Amino acid sequence: MFKIGIIGYGYWGPNLVRNFAETPGLEVAGVADLDQKRLETVQKRYPGVITTTRFQDLLEDPSIDAIAVATPVSTHFELGMAALKAGKHLWIEKPMTETSLQAHKLVDEAEKRKRVLIVDHTFVYTGAVRKMAEIIQAEDLGNVYYYDSIRVNLGLFQRDVSVISDLAVHDFSILDYLLGEQPVEVSVAGTNHFPGTPENLAYISLFYDSGMIAHCNVSWLAPVKVRQILVGGSKKMITYDDLEPSEKIKVYDKGVSFTDDPQKIYQMRVGYRTGDMWAPQLDTTEALRIEGEHFVDCIENGKAPLTDGSLGLRVVELIEAATRSMNERGRSVKVNGTRMWQGRVVA
Repeated sequence: MFKIGIIGYGYWGPNLVRNFAETPGLEVAGVADLDQKRLETVQKRYPGVITTTRFQDLLEDPSIDAIAVATPVSTHFELGMAALKAGKHLWIEKPMTETSLQAHKLVDEAEKRKRVLIVDHTFVYTGAVRKMAEIIQAEDLGNVYYYDSIRVNLGLFQRDVSVISDLAVHDFSILDYLLGEQPVEVSVAGTNHFPGTPENLAYISLFYDSGMIAHCNVSWLAPVKVRQILVGGSKKMITYDDLEPSEKIKVYDKGVSFTDDPQKIYQMRVGYRTGDMWAPQLDTTEALRIEGEHFVDCIENGKAPLTDGSLGLRVVELIEAATRSMNERGRSVKVNGTRMWQGRVVA
């Protein structure tokens, strides 16, 4: 049985505590938050859990094996590094850090201390995304042509991160997981309608060496909440509606074919194929529960998590490139990634 302490009981912390408390192999030992009223809520719901306003109390407790950081992204690096240096395994919310340099340092520290570092890109653990990955990896879609996502709603406006770090970060992790390929270039048009606050709307285009293209529309200014993804391939196509209560994933046997046959030069060169649609059965287990069990398995058996520090680093690098493009009014920015060389980060 591994004991875990949670730092932060604001928006996401309650979900972590609830799932960790029900995850086999995990015991919630303590919760730290600066707000005493939040801690009183913890005490009422989980009377056996220690609460404190000092996160250091969790780090100094030798019985605690792991720390989950569910605080604003500006604090992720400091808290994550402190947890690793205290010898704790680390669960950290997305995005992993503010900068790729900070992410590099956390990855290096976790490797040096042989601690498990998992980044909470929750969508990767949903039944829908895992089914999409299964279909793509089985080559049922054929060559993947495009990924088109719309992720919009009215709010929640963030004070410390833009809509890219808040919403597009989900698509960045999903794409990384589905394709096993990183984009080489990004172009972003985005804007901020309220001076002094982060950008609240962005249109993101990602380009891949394979010819695949991804487009993500993210916004805090839509009158309705929409969470939809389209993935098109040479054989079949997938739709994913996260707000659909039952048939979240639908696979369409639709596509087009082209011919350059000189005998058909005067005929239509494009052929359209329309077949069946099917909605595969999905695992309905809550994603956080699956992720929690995966975290325990990684600690017990020395495995690398699906959403390890390397994936978290790639997502932060992509956020940086996308933000740079947005600040330069959509100029295409190369996503080369970074690597460590003799202790220095180089392009």
